[in-house]
Amino acid sequence: METLEEREAGETEAKVTRQVREAFAGVATERIARTVVAYEPIWAIGTGRTATPEQAQEACALIRGLIESRSAEAAAAIRILYGGSVKPANAAELVALPDVDGALVGGASLDPSDFAAIVEAAT
Repeated sequence: METLEEREAGETEAKVTRQVREAFAGVATERIARTVVAYEPIWAIGTGRTATPEQAQEACALIRGLIESRSAEAAAAIRILYGGSVKPANAAELVALPDVDGALVGGASLDPSDFAAIVEAAT
């Protein structure tokens, strides 16, 4: 979603808000509940860097809040995933966050034992 420069400049909220609003602008409210959104900060893709649990929760809560402004029912039903260097060591903590409903697993999915450990951590 945001670059490292945008995060460090305090622009995460504005960037995520713009992206979510643009993404759902043409989507009928009754269809939003059946969608899946992945929050994956650009600076965490393939870098080994992961958002802190606080950063991930903050961004995912923002996304859920934006959806809630359209429909409380949709906000409760939508699936919001965290992606960005999800690994066996951090998966359980990330998916346990109140507004994170799962993980978008990239490179770690290529290693069967890592992927199995992530699945185990998420269940």
